[in-house]
Amino acid sequence: MKLALIGAGRIGRVHALSVAAHPEVTLAAVVDAYPEAAETLARDFGSRARDIDDVFEDPEIDAVLIASSTATHIDYLERAASAGKAMLCEKPIALDLAASRATAERVAQSLCALAFNRRHDPQFSALKDQLGQGRIGKLETLAITSRDPEPPPLEYVKGSGGLFRDMMIHDFDMARWLLDEPIVSVHASGSCLVDPAIGEAGDVDSAVVVMKTASGRLCTISNSRRAVYGYDQRIEAFGSDGMLQAQNECDTRLKFVGKQGQLEEAPRWFFLERYAEAYRRELDDFYQSWREGRAPRAGITDGVEALRLAEAADISRREGRTVYVEEV
Repeated sequence: MKLALIGAGRIGRVHALSVAAHPEVTLAAVVDAYPEAAETLARDFGSRARDIDDVFEDPEIDAVLIASSTATHIDYLERAASAGKAMLCEKPIALDLAASRATAERVAQSLCALAFNRRHDPQFSALKDQLGQGRIGKLETLAITSRDPEPPPLEYVKGSGGLFRDMMIHDFDMARWLLDEPIVSVHASGSCLVDPAIGEAGDVDSAVVVMKTASGRLCTISNSRRAVYGYDQRIEAFGSDGMLQAQNECDTRLKFVGKQGQLEEAPRWFFLERYAEAYRRELDDFYQSWREGRAPRAGITDGVEALRLAEAADISRREGRTVYVEEV
């Protein structure tokens, strides 16, 4: 597969590392709104910087990986689909739900994967598999914890679309994937407990969401923009026959026990370290989907539905009520 990377920022570099590690995928081009950024990343990975129009017009480019700003995603998705190229796009599709739905319809006949990398994490994948095998009987409650080590820059917050669309959208996707049945209601509460400037920008930095499925299963999601000990990423699935827990990752899992008590390593600091393997597996799933002509593990419809839950949560927080997903 010859792949063009659109976006040479921090997340673009993460994807470039995955491409470099894959034996069947070649980084054929790098595109960025800032040519210097594209040239630097291309040079670092033995590729070349190219113009966006050239990429879409080049019949030798098989696929595009869209890691540019959210505002560009719809345009690039639709142009790539028109050019007959496979697509792997960072989340979200857009900040607007109606626009995302329209784009999903327009690219429905194309191979389009959404970069919900957590579906590819080894621990979370094993949890999903064991749920499917009935390891804990009937799943009853699901608890998802996701906390960043520190808040992002304020300018990023202002353009992010808010915590539910930017940060918790990954957790909404995990909830849908693990619960494996329609979510019918969402109740969200949020506060600004970390940085008053985030509140002044119209967002929250701490939030809890409670969701219910069609059969009555319950799911809670807890988010914070600050965890002083590192990147806190845990899932607990509780069922009629037991419980499954996915724990934080650290470098060695070494535990010290002595007179002072027990001491374990802190979690890995942020997503670059925590999900490195998930990004590699995500790219391989995209490649295998392209090669085998099958659907990817996370597709564009999953992107729409996760954004729909984020929209419902935002409405719930602002209006102080439970929102039924069918309303959104």
